[in-house]
Amino acid sequence: MVTLAACGDDKDDSSKASDSASPSTPEAAPSPKIVDGPVPAITAGTKFGQKPTVAKGSGDPSKDLAVKTVIAGGGKLVAENDYIQAHYLGQVWDSAKVFANSYDAKTTALVPLAQGQIYEGWRYGLVGKKVGSRVQMAVPPTWGYGTEGNAQAGIKGTDTLVFVVDIQDTFSTKSSAKGSEVAQDNVDLPKVGTNTDGKAPSIEIPKTDPPKKLVANYVIEGDGDELAAENSVLVQYKGVQWDTGKEFDSTYANKQLTSFSLQQVVKGWSQGLTGKKVGSRVLIVIPPDLGYGDNPPQGSGIAKGATLVFTVDILAKM
Repeated sequence: MVTLAACGDDKDDSSKASDSASPSTPEAAPSPKIVDGPVPAITAGTKFGQKPTVAKGSGDPSKDLAVKTVIAGGGKLVAENDYIQAHYLGQVWDSAKVFANSYDAKTTALVPLAQGQIYEGWRYGLVGKKVGSRVQMAVPPTWGYGTEGNAQAGIKGTDTLVFVVDIQDTFSTKSSAKGSEVAQDNVDLPKVGTNTDGKAPSIEIPKTDPPKKLVANYVIEGDGDELAAENSVLVQYKGVQWDTGKEFDSTYANKQLTSFSLQQVVKGWSQGLTGKKVGSRVLIVIPPDLGYGDNPPQGSGIAKGATLVFTVDILAKM
């Protein structure tokens, strides 16, 4: 989680759905052999995006990772370390007890397919699948919660977990805003590049005094949902100081997307992004009183009293 610029602390907030989908395994698991079954039958909610009802497992589950593409999508390929946006349901093989699902919460999970960030079974089972696919997996303990299980969720260290995952979208470090360019005709404000190739856009600072009030303007206006103050977001961003133009933080330079709650960032970010549409690129100019003021994070390179300038691509929300 990047957070010199965006965050007031180092916590990465996620919805309950995402929390359930994001255990860290006790230690790195060996690469599994992937087989196509057995997996229990889906008896209702059989269409993509519908909450599925899944039968109890019959007989013994495989000791290998069972992965079945129930519905084949035609979208982008999912790659390792991508963030995927998905609806999912998880239950225990032996009992069919549902321990987590995002359908009832009506909020998709947004999780990175990176080691230690998600079930290893997801990391191995979903890479190479396409957006629009429904994937069912039977995940042995080795690639689930390990031998310790998860007592809070009622999962024993011997339980095989069954998942149905509807892959809604996938995002990588090459992801960018997508939408309509908006005129940048105020010569007293920074001008932001409009490239959408996944590379960091340029920021040209004018030779004028910075504004005293918050600026949050579209550079590219997307057509997605508007962000609410309580949402978490997935973004690409770059931050520079107005006075020097010097970059102090960037997901592009770090080669890692970042997600955070709008309730856990400096006021300039939360106020500037609330109401903006998913898919957009936004110029945010944050005066000191809505940024870090005289207490910038130690080691951040941000000067006391600095006005901060960001270009932010809003990729997804939770």
